[in-house]
Amino acid sequence: KQIEAEIASRLRNGYIRDPDVSVEMERYRPFFIMGEVNSGGQYSYVPGMTVQNAIAIAGGFTGRATQENADITRQINGQVMNGRVPLSDPIMPGDTIYIRERLL
Repeated sequence: KQIEAEIASRLRNGYIRDPDVSVEMERYRPFFIMGEVNSGGQYSYVPGMTVQNAIAIAGGFTGRATQENADITRQINGQVMNGRVPLSDPIMPGDTIYIRERLL
């Protein structure tokens, strides 16, 4: 939305009276998944993905995985944030997801 507003503002300055601007992302940064999944690595992000979707793309859990939640590392405004989230939480482009080994 910010990009759309910026482009519209610049177009209004001498080019178009009332521009209607729409921006669509063609390609997103990938996400990364590691730990107790069958095929950890880098995968393409799709809008609306959840942690559970990411695990499925990575071949599912290993037999030793904790299956209740996951750890996500995300960069927000230049700050690296870490958190433990439920599998239903959405992921973002560039996220690193870590599936921990369950405790016996």
